[in-house]
Amino acid sequence: MWLIKELWDFMRVRKKFWLLPIIVVMVMLGALLVLTKTAIGPFIYTIF
Repeated sequence: MWLIKELWDFMRVRKKFWLLPIIVVMVMLGALLVLTKTAIGPFIYTIF
């Protein structure tokens, strides 16, 4: 959790809010990669 707080403080102080959508997309892609390696993978492929 300290990493998230540190990142948020960095973006708030330096006015780098444009980084937020990039970070969100990277986290979502990472979660999708993790989920495809588990038993949930075949169900994700049927959605797309």
